[in-house]
Amino acid sequence: MAFINFHELKYAIRERKSKLIRIGAVVAMLLLVTVGLWWWMTVRWRPPPSIFDTPVDDVLGYLAMDDFNELSLEERMRFLLELSERFRGMENSDSAAMAGFFAGLTGPVRKQMTQNVRVLARDILVQGAAGYFDAAPSEQGKYIDDWVVNWTKMGEKLTRGEESDQTDKERLERIQSQSDRGEERLKDRDLPGLGEDGALGFMSLWQREVEVTASPKQQGQIAKFLDNVRKRYSNAF
Repeated sequence: MAFINFHELKYAIRERKSKLIRIGAVVAMLLLVTVGLWWWMTVRWRPPPSIFDTPVDDVLGYLAMDDFNELSLEERMRFLLELSERFRGMENSDSAAMAGFFAGLTGPVRKQMTQNVRVLARDILVQGAAGYFDAAPSEQGKYIDDWVVNWTKMGEKLTRGEESDQTDKERLERIQSQSDRGEERLKDRDLPGLGEDGALGFMSLWQREVEVTASPKQQGQIAKFLDNVRKRYSNAF
């Protein structure tokens, strides 16, 4: 009969038990991560609905969800462009649904939609300020012009469905001519926009509406960026 070394057997059992515990911990961690990702993707975060295949109140409802803010700036602008395209060609039933949605937009839902607009404006300005400070000092004036023109074109596409036939130079000349009276025209608006006043529209409401959504570092960068934008259009370029 073979001699059984109980000491070695006890050690082997203990070592195997320790390995099983470690393996179990790893498996449990993987399960937690998997469940967490599933919860994030399917429960907590909702992707944007299809603009043209979804009831209009559901599409508008997405604008009043915090999930909208989880999209990149480019994705949010694409969503708004497609939304404006649908609204320009909407049928009477969609128009009635849209009117009903906004008529019932009160309380926390209205507050969230307003916040989403503020966050969108903040992100536009954060991106603009970051690009400005990354540019060489000799290129910062051109950067401002390109940035303002690009967002003015975006406003035209959102409101009219296409860019106007103005040249970039004509756009800049118009912006400069409007700069002196722009503050008075915009001061009574509730939220920044990208329509008639283009890029300068929501800039004028930065301190009153958008600043509260930014971090102190972002506030400093945006304030300096916007100050330089205003200075550029208060003088001939």
